[in-house]
Amino acid sequence: MHTTISPFTLAYWREKQPAGRTKFGWQGTSPELGDIQVVYPVGRDVPNAIVTEVRGGLIPTATCGTRGTHTDIVSMPTLNRAILRLGDGLVRMTRNRWAPTHRGRSLHMTYLGDAYRVTAINRRAYELSRQPDGEDPGVVITVRQSGLGSGRRVTVQAPGQVLPADVALAALFSGVDRSVLTRRGAVRAGFSRIFGFWAESQS
Repeated sequence: MHTTISPFTLAYWREKQPAGRTKFGWQGTSPELGDIQVVYPVGRDVPNAIVTEVRGGLIPTATCGTRGTHTDIVSMPTLNRAILRLGDGLVRMTRNRWAPTHRGRSLHMTYLGDAYRVTAINRRAYELSRQPDGEDPGVVITVRQSGLGSGRRVTVQAPGQVLPADVALAALFSGVDRSVLTRRGAVRAGFSRIFGFWAESQS
């Protein structure tokens, strides 16, 4: 079901759990698709695993999870060793780690015959595009983060008509570490992981 959506905003939130990790995320309302919430990490505290979930309104539930020892030192899933699910289906993902440009480093996804791409605009903004085919012109959804601290916001905007799955995927990546989609971000992420592992070994 294609629909035209108005721009909408998701506000940052955090919630301390009685036991385990603090939960973080974004929440807000799309006039056309209803309440939307992004949460990370979700589920039980499982060693070497961290998962982000988006759900609500008229969009399908989507999750992105990462497994590995590095998950003990991050607050959200990374794109390394990630598994992405949309509804009951698995989303195939590929990317070129060595490409020099933002476009070349895009995350490419395939779901039920639709081809998607996530491309970094900068550290705080990205585009999710569904590629056109013979029956559909495709769409580009822009997601931008603004503000600081507890006043942070994520704005989701799309010209043209979207599918609920498009919006679910676009919102989901607001709770995923996208740093490797830029060369500079990949270098920062690498140093951060090295320092994190060193700090863990000293504790």
